[in-house]
Amino acid sequence: MDTDPYAWLEDVEGADALAWVRERNADALDRLAESPGFTDIRREVLEVLDSDAKIPMVGRAGEHLYNFWRDAEHERGVWRRTTLDQYRTDDPAWETLLDLDALSAAEGESWVWHGAQVLRPDLRRALVSLSRGGSDADVTRELDLQTLEWVADGFVREEAKGGLGWVDRDTVFAYTDVGPGTMTTSGYPRTVRRWTRGTALADAPVVFEGRPDDLYISAHHDRTPGFERDLVVRAIAFYRQQVFLLGADDALTLIDVPQSAEVSLQREWLLVEPREDWSVGGRSYPAGSLLAARLDDYLAGSRDLEVLFTPTATTSLAGLTWTRSHLVLTLLDDVRHRLQVLTPGEAGWATSDLPGVPELTTVSVAGVDPDESDDLWMTTTGYLTPTTLSLVTVGGAAEALKSTPTFFDGSGHTVSQHMATSDDGTRVPYFLVRPDGLPDGGPTLLYGYGGFEVSLTPSYSGALGRGWLARGGVYAVANIRGGGEYGPRWHQLALRENRHRAYEDFAAVARDLVDRGVTTPQRLGVQGGSNGGLLTGNMLVRYPELIGAAVVQVPLLDMRRYSHLLAGASWMAEYGDPDDPDDWAFLRTFSPYHLLDADRAYPPVLLTTSTRDDRVHPGHARKMTARLLELGKDVTYFENIEGGHGGAATNAQAAHMTALAYTFLWQRLAGGVPDGRAPGGLAVAGRPAAGHAADGRPVDGPAAP
Repeated sequence: MDTDPYAWLEDVEGADALAWVRERNADALDRLAESPGFTDIRREVLEVLDSDAKIPMVGRAGEHLYNFWRDAEHERGVWRRTTLDQYRTDDPAWETLLDLDALSAAEGESWVWHGAQVLRPDLRRALVSLSRGGSDADVTRELDLQTLEWVADGFVREEAKGGLGWVDRDTVFAYTDVGPGTMTTSGYPRTVRRWTRGTALADAPVVFEGRPDDLYISAHHDRTPGFERDLVVRAIAFYRQQVFLLGADDALTLIDVPQSAEVSLQREWLLVEPREDWSVGGRSYPAGSLLAARLDDYLAGSRDLEVLFTPTATTSLAGLTWTRSHLVLTLLDDVRHRLQVLTPGEAGWATSDLPGVPELTTVSVAGVDPDESDDLWMTTTGYLTPTTLSLVTVGGAAEALKSTPTFFDGSGHTVSQHMATSDDGTRVPYFLVRPDGLPDGGPTLLYGYGGFEVSLTPSYSGALGRGWLARGGVYAVANIRGGGEYGPRWHQLALRENRHRAYEDFAAVARDLVDRGVTTPQRLGVQGGSNGGLLTGNMLVRYPELIGAAVVQVPLLDMRRYSHLLAGASWMAEYGDPDDPDDWAFLRTFSPYHLLDADRAYPPVLLTTSTRDDRVHPGHARKMTARLLELGKDVTYFENIEGGHGGAATNAQAAHMTALAYTFLWQRLAGGVPDGRAPGGLAVAGRPAAGHAADGRPVDGPAAP
């Protein structure tokens, strides 16, 4: 394809492009929303999302627990707080801090919650981030948590990608668009400024300026009592960064570790997670290990690092969190979770296990207040295991605080784990959820992602349960290369010119499902979003004979243009640079838009995206659809007007998009939507966001597709 006949569809809000979108949406609604079963699935999923029985996941700041909540009465949601004693009750008393529905109505906007930072230690002010329609770009405003009014002389950041971070009551770090030259070529902040209340942002002094081709520049104030310090992070590329301590007169001290390593600080400790093998101080440390040193000693030149975790062929470090006295590690062993507690002392670090992790479930932990207590928030969740939130004291008691009610009957289902063999002999794990006694060859949905070191582990999903499992569908999740299930090496095995391995792994799982008699190619559907949309797009064009239908959501598909569209340039470390002829030679081999062949038969495909997605350009899905239509292929397209990269801005929109996908899959894999068998009393869908910051603050930084 020397010229692109559909380049005009990259004009996101162009009149011709939107007219095309409206026409395609009308066709999709006629095909799917008017078909039997769609309304039932949408209603059942919306009941899940709007249910009052779902767990209000919380973070702590001072004596309050903060929560953001959406339901039928609060379509866009409310930010609210309560106390722990109240939270323990069946019907806590909540104080509403901000009502997004009322704010949206008053201002004529479609505000979507992006998080908040509560100022410590007085807890009287919050920096609130809001997005128009769900885009990554957002605004920040300062809210008075006593009067519940916007602060008259408060900090206000105009719409852009970036953020503000508290330093003290009258000072913030600002990393955002401040005019020409202040954003990187990837569309993220290039500078950090120290902004004082009552002054103009443009006049705020710059404390750090990155290069135009850097990825993202940000700063953070660590307010741990006795260890207050300022940090500047220069993200050079997606897997390369430098971390600086910002000292007196804004002097910068580099924490001298490999640029590919992850760095974190807690009190006197420096933790380093090398993503590549690292030799330093006369010793060698493998990629994926966890190393500790006292920060002052390290800055003084010592390289005496203590090994806290060493990966094996089957184990990896999935996460870590601090309490006041302990470091708690979340480990994966063949994609199965376990928890380990490390306690620093005069004789080194003592190690013990934290018991109580159920088999084939996901466990998430986060320190409730690492400055004050040894308490953890712990959530457990599984495909058939309703989510539970507990308050756990390391070395002490565990208190189950909230549980999701069972909202579909999973008693007749079994969860198992299997291994497929990829083309090069690599063993690829996958999870399988299957109704007992189901005849061989049933309708099966295979889900995957395979990128950016993201691991896929079991989670309880109301939408999946009601829309698919309760209707007799089989569900599989593939842990393919490109993900993080076996640490950084698993991810790096599918980077750039080796990207094909991720698709070969996914195809191997598809074949294994058929070989086991679970399904047939005609009854096997695949689904993935974002980078997972690139995955399912490649299944469509590279392995059409293996599948009966594909759902491709908010996808990358045109790998010739991706780095020139929105945030695409930030992912070149993952995929390669299409403007480099050597890189384009391999990128073209996994660019679905360029692999379409008029003479090849493709299974039916549903493509969905959002007009407000400012991370992965909607032009990818639009152009792929237009090309498939030109070739006379079976393609359905739907574009939600808002929702950003998540695809939906409200529960109602999420239920609608979910119902479109499941209706399409049931139609194409089983000839129609079966009746549901789930009982009432529905609860939360999806994996809970446990362990977020105690003050509900968002995570700043570049985002994976």
